[in-house]
Amino acid sequence: MNEKTKHPALWTLLFTIVSLLWIFPIVLVVLNSFKAKIHIASDPFSFDPKYFIGMANYELGLRKTHFSTSFLWTVVVTVGSVILILLCTSMCAWWIVRVNNWFAKLLYVLFLFNMIVPFQMVMYTLSYITNALKLNTPWGLWIIYLGFGAGLAVFIFTGVIKGIPQELEESAMLDGASVPRIFFQIIVPIMRPSIISVSILQAMWIWNDYLLPYLTLDRDKYMTISIAVQYLKEGYGSIDMGAMMGCLVMAIIPIIIFYLICQKYIIKGVMSGAVKG
Repeated sequence: MNEKTKHPALWTLLFTIVSLLWIFPIVLVVLNSFKAKIHIASDPFSFDPKYFIGMANYELGLRKTHFSTSFLWTVVVTVGSVILILLCTSMCAWWIVRVNNWFAKLLYVLFLFNMIVPFQMVMYTLSYITNALKLNTPWGLWIIYLGFGAGLAVFIFTGVIKGIPQELEESAMLDGASVPRIFFQIIVPIMRPSIISVSILQAMWIWNDYLLPYLTLDRDKYMTISIAVQYLKEGYGSIDMGAMMGCLVMAIIPIIIFYLICQKYIIKGVMSGAVKG
């Protein structure tokens, strides 16, 4: 019997407390999104009904930030980037594993190196190149996110593909299947848990990202939710906290729903890639 199974109730209590600590900031944001901004600053932890003003903060946030437009551009950036990352990195990982020559190994090392390079090292150069190449649009941002998200995705996918018997592909090839058909009809279905895992991880990062869209997008034409929320600042640097809380709640609801729907694949997909790799 290991140490964790000796006192199951104690471990359950401990992890319950840790879970509550993680959830508490989200609960606090939701709670204060229904309060007047003066009460958010003076008594943020209060549940007193007299402090609550209904949906006024949500209406104000929608009006001030043009939330529907920002939401649309966030969806465009997130969905397009995730699809491009999944498509390109899965094919690249398949090529790296099956070719397995010195160039493929070098490319794999470069993808791993991509995971450890601090963003601050490239942010100014990235901003300049983005403007020079006219990538300061939502669809231009897809390419930038592909570059930054490829490292983790290739790492996970290569681990999964190493566990797929090559005989499956060879038998399909003998039956006359083309390379695209082998990949999309044999490899991709087997990789489905890891593909869903990578899509969740990438979608959560891209949806909530502030710095990359702020540095690259033409903000006169396009704004994601994370950028639009910053425009709730008023005179002398003050911020309408009520409207901001309402916008934050509306921003996190879609990604939480997406996570809850797909969460069962996360551990399975990530572990299969990590162990095999």
